[in-house]
Formats: sequence, C-alpha cells, structure tokens
Amino acid sequence: MKSSVNIVSRSARFGAHVLIRSYQLTLSAFMGRQCRYLPSCSTYTDDAIQIHGLWLGGWMGFARICRCRPGAAAGYDPAPTQTSAPMWAPWRAADWRGPKMCEPVEKE
Repeated sequence: MKSSVNIVSRSARFGAHVLIRSYQLTLSAFMGRQCRYLPSCSTYTDDAIQIHGLWLGGWMGFARICRCRPGAAAGYDPAPTQTSAPMWAPWRAADWRGPKMCEPVEKE
C-alpha cells in the first residue's frame, strides 16, 4: 500500500513539474520575465512541490504568486526546506506576507 501511495505522489510531482516547465518555456516568454523575487515564482512553486509534495507545495506556490504584485516586497526568497504546517491546514505553510526584511539604516 505504501509503495502505491509513493508512486502516486511521485507521479503528481512529476506532472506538476512538466506543467510548470511547459509554462516557463512557452507562456512565460510572452508574459514578460520581470518577477520581483529570485528565484522566479514558477521556479519557487516547482521547488516547493518537489520538496513538500503537491498539496503543501501547491499552497506555498499559490501564496507566492498572490504576493508577487506591484508594491509588494522583493528580493531573494527561496522555497522553505521545512515546514511545521499540518496536512489538514496547508495554508499555514504558505508565507502570505513575503520575506522578512530589515528596515534600512539611516546614516547620521
């Protein structure tokens, strides 16, 4: 039973990877490559799905896409390698506010 669940999980991750990679090679070129974050939102989503699975990683990617808008934070924001969110509350794994940034220091 456990091996069949593992095969389904790996198949779902691979399917999501193929869809994201297809987007990167086709539609992304037409939409413009001006993501506010590094890595891009599609790469972040792909990494999150590969690390955490389709359910949690998909929520993380959805939250990242939602916060990638004008006026939002920007910068280096890789997919987290660990999360404490339960499977029944995947939205808790997502970072809805953006990466933590320090306030700029003013020189006197």
